[in-house]
Amino acid sequence: MARPVRRHRRGRPVGRARAGGGQGRRVTTPRRPGHGGGTGPGGGGTESGGGEPGGHHSPWFRAANLPEQPGPPEQAAPRDRTARTERVEPAEPARPRLRAERDGARGRLPGPLPPEAPPPRTSSPEPPATGGRAERRRAAKARGRRGAGHRAAPGGGRSAGRHSAAPGAAGGGGRPLTRVEARRAARARKDSVGVVASRVAGELFITFGVVMLLFVTYQLWWTNVRAGIQADQAKRGIENAWAEGRKPGAFEPGQGFAIMYLPTLDVVVPIAEGIDKERVLDRGMVGHYAEGRLRTAMPSDRQGNFAVAGHRNTHGEPFRYINRLRPGDPIVVETQDTYYTYEMASILPQTEPSDVSVIDPVPAGSGFTGPGRYLTLTTCTPEFTSTYRMIVWGKMVEERPRSKGKPDALVS
Repeated sequence: MARPVRRHRRGRPVGRARAGGGQGRRVTTPRRPGHGGGTGPGGGGTESGGGEPGGHHSPWFRAANLPEQPGPPEQAAPRDRTARTERVEPAEPARPRLRAERDGARGRLPGPLPPEAPPPRTSSPEPPATGGRAERRRAAKARGRRGAGHRAAPGGGRSAGRHSAAPGAAGGGGRPLTRVEARRAARARKDSVGVVASRVAGELFITFGVVMLLFVTYQLWWTNVRAGIQADQAKRGIENAWAEGRKPGAFEPGQGFAIMYLPTLDVVVPIAEGIDKERVLDRGMVGHYAEGRLRTAMPSDRQGNFAVAGHRNTHGEPFRYINRLRPGDPIVVETQDTYYTYEMASILPQTEPSDVSVIDPVPAGSGFTGPGRYLTLTTCTPEFTSTYRMIVWGKMVEERPRSKGKPDALVS
């Protein structure tokens, strides 16, 4: 706000106007005659007055810029002692200039204006459904299908296309589908027979693959884990029976009676009576041929062939690596009273399962020419099949009572 104009005691304006306070504003102050109040030769020529005698203007007011107003000279009004000085109205606040105006004032071309924000999108309201109740229900269903199609559109895929097809199937101007049109659209959305058949075939192949994977895992991993646990339990049972001093006259089928050691292969496996698959072989043990015409001698017999059988793969696989045995490698059989040590003599890589001559008292193809105390190991070959049999023969070289300690083959 501009400060009020103060007057001298003789009526002369004193002070100065503020910058920007409005140049050329008229200030009506009483003047005494003869002091520059009129337009005569001694006045300032304007009503803004304030000039000095002789025609000089006041340095605080720039009234010279105002146009001259012709007219008869006016008489100065008598001074009113009671008149008060009028206040100068404050100037309006300066309006901030735009960028284009500033650039124009500085002699530069105006730059590009910032892009305006797009107006918000508004969905056009749908016309209200007309007609009866059924017509309004169909219109509401059509709107629901259109909404579902718009929601599924960003996700893509066949389901999105299926839902987005509903608005296109409607009549012009949002007309609801008739029953015939709705049935045709439903039939068009259904999958063909070929698509359904391919899905079923794919699901069957996936199921078959999962089942085969589980079966292989069971055969190659779980059967070994379970057979290993069962074989350890059988071995501890045999050792406990020996510690108690029990001496059965005859062994029952599936009953363990000895322990076999293959030091070269780091294999320790219990020996049970019989070669039954479920009761002996699948439980991780080695079975002694002791039934019918396949009956063979025991290690304690003075002469004969002690023949045993074991799995090469799965179910503990105790004979998996007997093909790595070399002539002279020790094979030890421990019973309740004695250690029987054999040395590997020869191997038959493959023979028919029906060839039972390999377990005769003097086995054919072993290289032995006369009766003796022999050992025969039999297993399946090739690996993971049971097409043929692999045979390994050995000859007893030492019989050592358990009271004298372990043989050298188990100590070294």
